[in-house]
Amino acid sequence: MYALAHPLIALVSIISGLLTLYTWVIIASALLTWVNPDPFNPIIRILRGLTEPAFNLVRPYVPTVGAVDLAPIAVILGIMFVQQGLLPIIAQFAHGLL
Repeated sequence: MYALAHPLIALVSIISGLLTLYTWVIIASALLTWVNPDPFNPIIRILRGLTEPAFNLVRPYVPTVGAVDLAPIAVILGIMFVQQGLLPIIAQFAHGLL
């Protein structure tokens, strides 16, 4: 089981880092909606392409409050749940294999 522990620990670390990066992408995308940027800008298109699929998954379940879209907050909360709730369990399991 020793051969499984280190790759599993590395995988947890990589997933956590990618989720943190994705959280920052979501924050950037949400902040850019306040200034109404050019939709044909390549950076805006990349950000929208990265975030809209996740937002569209949670929008049917999350209400909008006036003109405020709460989907980014729901996605960030889901990411926090995975990072702080699930990944530590997997890491602890991997450390137990050592």
